[in-house]
Amino acid sequence: MAAKGEHITAMVRSHAAGDDAAFYSVALQVAAREARSGHHALAEDIKKTVDASRKTVPRSNVTRLAQPRGDLADLVEVTHPTVPLRELVAPAELIAQIKHIVAEQRQRRVLLDHGFPPAHRLLLEGPPGTGKTMTASVLASELSLPMFTLRLDGLLSKYMGETASKLRTVFEAVAERRGVYLFDEFDALGADRSGNDVGEARRILNSFLVFLEQASPESIVIAATNHRAILDRALFRRFDVVLTYHLPDARQAGAVIRARLGSLGAGLSLAKLGEHTMGLSHADLVKATESAAKVALMRGETRVSRDALIAALAVRRQASVG
Repeated sequence: MAAKGEHITAMVRSHAAGDDAAFYSVALQVAAREARSGHHALAEDIKKTVDASRKTVPRSNVTRLAQPRGDLADLVEVTHPTVPLRELVAPAELIAQIKHIVAEQRQRRVLLDHGFPPAHRLLLEGPPGTGKTMTASVLASELSLPMFTLRLDGLLSKYMGETASKLRTVFEAVAERRGVYLFDEFDALGADRSGNDVGEARRILNSFLVFLEQASPESIVIAATNHRAILDRALFRRFDVVLTYHLPDARQAGAVIRARLGSLGAGLSLAKLGEHTMGLSHADLVKATESAAKVALMRGETRVSRDALIAALAVRRQASVG
């Protein structure tokens, strides 16, 4: 007997995504359904076919990473992050918000069955290098999902006049392929524009908002911006959650440095480093720490000294100001 349409749809989607594990899972669901309907021979045949296929397909193929295809391949970059939430250094309130988003996604079936879609449209705003992209990676990692990144500034410049249709292609993928979709440099699209620039920009923005409203709750759509002040205020209500990022305080800066140094930071005092870390982003701190660590390693040392770290922080601050 033919499987239900939903099973066929799920199998096609998993095949298109290169997700063999999901494909086999749906096939076994079909087998179970046929067995319950009394079609035991067909059910057994499906099970044998799945078992045989699993044995003959190389493991590397069964677990291969989902890759974008067709037009989508020209628009997004796909990655498969492995960044646990514990590696994200941020205020407790922000960590709590992220944990709640993960929890809602993990329980999305329960929520959807009662008519409540999980939080899946997120706006991340704050200075560069403060953890917005890393948050997207954390969500993808915690939920075992691929991450698809689209830089909106590049899309606007490369596909002038075709932007709306390209956005439609991406949002079609949002519905068809579960993942985390990061729209980086969102201010390129969502700026509060005026004058002669209104026409095309407004049409593109309106298209994005329509697609966003209709976005499937199976995926997470994230818009990230470094410039909240220039965004059209009407945009904010279109998102389920707005996460705000700030430069790290002295305690958070110490946590970033300590985490990146690992064993090279054993015995290193990070007390009263606030004047040296103030104004630096998470990314700046990581770069400065890596610079100090490499210098120590090339000298044959097994520890990073406080003086070397302070010197690296000073160089980084000068570079960021310049």
